[in-house]
Amino acid sequence: MKRKIKVGTRDSKLAMIQTQMVIDSIIENNPDIEIEIVSLKTTGDKILDRALDKIGGKGLFVKELDEALLSGEVDFTVHSFKDMPMEINENLPIVALSERADFRDVYILPKGHSNTEAPIGCGSKRRIVQLKSIFKDKEIAPIRGNVITRLEKLDRGEYSAIVLAAAGIKRLGLDERINRYFETEEILPSACQGIIAVQGRKGENYDYLKYFNSPESQIIAAAERSFVKELDGGCSAPIAAFATVEENKVKLKGMYYNEETEKLVKEEIIGDISEAENMGIELAKKVKMR
Repeated sequence: MKRKIKVGTRDSKLAMIQTQMVIDSIIENNPDIEIEIVSLKTTGDKILDRALDKIGGKGLFVKELDEALLSGEVDFTVHSFKDMPMEINENLPIVALSERADFRDVYILPKGHSNTEAPIGCGSKRRIVQLKSIFKDKEIAPIRGNVITRLEKLDRGEYSAIVLAAAGIKRLGLDERINRYFETEEILPSACQGIIAVQGRKGENYDYLKYFNSPESQIIAAAERSFVKELDGGCSAPIAAFATVEENKVKLKGMYYNEETEKLVKEEIIGDISEAENMGIELAKKVKMR
């Protein structure tokens, strides 16, 4: 008799695709396991008329999933790691991370004729402060909703273009919508952009996820998230972090924007993989001094 496991996820198309990626890995390596999907609509998915920093930040995308996990309604949950708050409940640890997909941001134009007078749609301050140096004379306006909703708003003419994460667009099979990739020299990505996180309950056995888990992503996440956390970076903070691993070394690039002085600082640091978390803290202190 197969062991039955329940997985919790947001009910967007992208969230479902990412959850299926986790499920496929589990079933491929554990044929004795049967998995049921429990989809939930989070508060962040319901409130679309206000900026995230005005209604509670990234925690609004995990609250209902955390409650389902704590109550035992589900056995683990699946998230885009970049959308998770920096503070993780110690009773709900991250138990696996995917290999990192394309980490870049992308520029998307509407289907058909473009409304060139409309603003560029962008949902994060991190992107906005970097886009302003690329599109100096272009208005940039906030946009909310999942990827499909944002594309629909774009195609209706509400925006002249929108900026999204490449990983999500590619996972949705919408590569043809990408007009331009922003390299990291132009726009540093959000911490852990392109990484899928699996969250479980403390004390439970998640050996069935070992083939899904990426040790390299664990190193990347330690460096990037410690940088953001040290800067007290929440959802609305104009902060970016990007780490790469080569052999036993980590290169971490960080961006910090001081909204009071309007000064944007980018710095980098290289160190041993065993020091990834400390490197993030050190780099954060470095950009604070600039």
